Amino acid sequence: MTDCLFCGIVDGKVKANLVYQDDAIVAFKDIAPKAPVHMLIIPRKHLISVSDIAEPDRELIGQIFQVAARLAREQGIADSGYRVVVNSGADAGQSVFHLHYHLLGGRQMSWPPG
Repeated sequence: MTDCLFCGIVDGKVKANLVYQDDAIVAFKDIAPKAPVHMLIIPRKHLISVSDIAEPDRELIGQIFQVAARLAREQGIADSGYRVVVNSGADAGQSVFHLHYHLLGGRQMSWPPG
């Protein structure tokens, strides 16, 4: 996608503070953090939202959650707790239409979230 911000990050055309990358996933610090630890974890493959996940993406989604757990450990928030959030669609608050997972932690979270 030529006009997708996150595809630009995946392609290296848009700068981001990368914290992890492999052949399927990229993770970077959020530019407007809502918690002391706030990272975005995205697939390199362009999927618009949760609604676009199909059977062939099953392994990819599992890998994303493994990366989230790894980053939580590396950031020292695994034991105290963290949140992995996915907004799917405009009414849910999704503003970049490339599937992404927010990893949030480092402070007490409230419920309900929004």
